[in-house]
Amino acid sequence: METENDTTVTEFIILGLTDNPTVCAILFVLFLAVYLVTVLGNISMILLIRSSPQLHTPMYLFLSHLAFVDIGYSTSVTPIMLISFLKEKTTIPLTDCIAQLASDVAFGTTECFLLATMAYDRYVAICSPLLYSTQMSTMVCFLLLGGSYVGGCMNASSFTGCLMNLYFCGPNKIDHFFCDLFPLLKLSCGHIYIAEISPAISSASVLISTLFTIIVSYIYVLHAIMQMRSTEGRHKAFSTCTSHLTAVTLFYGTVLFVYVMPKSSYSADQVKVASLIYTVVIPMLNPLIYSLRNKEVKEAMRKLMARTHWYS
Repeated sequence: METENDTTVTEFIILGLTDNPTVCAILFVLFLAVYLVTVLGNISMILLIRSSPQLHTPMYLFLSHLAFVDIGYSTSVTPIMLISFLKEKTTIPLTDCIAQLASDVAFGTTECFLLATMAYDRYVAICSPLLYSTQMSTMVCFLLLGGSYVGGCMNASSFTGCLMNLYFCGPNKIDHFFCDLFPLLKLSCGHIYIAEISPAISSASVLISTLFTIIVSYIYVLHAIMQMRSTEGRHKAFSTCTSHLTAVTLFYGTVLFVYVMPKSSYSADQVKVASLIYTVVIPMLNPLIYSLRNKEVKEAMRKLMARTHWYS
């Protein structure tokens, strides 16, 4: 209950990863480089896909949107983290904090749906190749993309709606490098049951549905590959999935660690490291994973470089 001595909190202090000045300087340089590589790598992937006719397929359409989402995902978190390395005390207004959480959840959820959509695309391509052009038509692709973005916004709205109904009257120090849900709930006053349960149900439904889609799709894909008589055919079919499987494993592995495992089984520092991986590191790695392990992307890069050299 609110009393006369309660003080309404209008801004929070981001404690960040460390308060050691030397470590902060090193981490600033490191994560500034990571962020620049993330932005440049994903923009390069988008431009490569748009400028290469051989990549104008549903799989690479989804990949270009994944690159866009990765830029947004990293941008929603990294700038405030970089600022925290430079300033002794990093403050963020309550409204900006909620906005940051909303953008982080929206982009993260959209990435889940896009990864599930890409798994479904591989299922159709390998298990029903003759029906691929029909089942993955332009209309279907845009419906899947639209559903991914709408799903991201809906999940984000469940987070922000609950947080906007909370009252903050006590400590205002967030033990994290960005405004995440659980550190904010710890600082809120009064009853937080609804604020905990609503985002939990929403996020769980997203994780379960997308992960189920990915697992079922790849079970059918694996079965179809095992039925192929040609060793070369099996290798070619599986090679189109390895990049996606790598990205899925990295992303879902860290997300499930933070949001599914019991909170008593890990420390706050471990949560920070896991959060750092899926919000900052993975968006940098995705364009590398999809370019270095994908023959079509490497061939498109080679042709683009040759064409650029020819015109110069």
